[in-house]
Amino acid sequence: MEIPFTYRGQHGRVVVSLETTLAPSTLGTQAGALGLANCRATIEFTAGGYFGLLGWVQLVCSTDNAFHGRQFEIDPFDPFGLYEHAPTPYCWYGITPTLFDAPARDKRADLDWIAHSFLAPTPLQGSQRLVSPLLGFSWGFHIFDKKNIVLKPVTLLAATDWEMHLPYLRDIYKEWQFAEMLAPTN
Repeated sequence: MEIPFTYRGQHGRVVVSLETTLAPSTLGTQAGALGLANCRATIEFTAGGYFGLLGWVQLVCSTDNAFHGRQFEIDPFDPFGLYEHAPTPYCWYGITPTLFDAPARDKRADLDWIAHSFLAPTPLQGSQRLVSPLLGFSWGFHIFDKKNIVLKPVTLLAATDWEMHLPYLRDIYKEWQFAEMLAPTN
């Protein structure tokens, strides 16, 4: 899927691919990722340098998460412990950062897993910590049993999808401001 966007008068697009993980070791993930989904979202953006500073906020709803699938939570994946002492809603941040995720589960029992991934800039001036997404998409998988795993297709998210996450994000990241999703300009 390709998702166009415009930010600061510059055009960009996000190219999202969703695949079944066939060789976890080649992706640097655990053996429990075999047969599950992996997602990669790359950014192409005409703006250069610091104007390309963007971040991915990813929330996950899974029947085995802390909320037992009743609500989304910030993606808990932090393999290197980079963010445990840096309270940020971003799970990937940098100059046109690539989102990559390949969840793993050793147990193959009934499980529903869905991610909401949002691309957002943070202002460059001052100390304001503001997240206002440019776009969002959903992806995931469902495990029925060892032999039956279905990937959930990539679908575009709307501003209302972002808005449903705002109370949770505002409660968890009190030093940050979360605004409405920016209107698409393409």
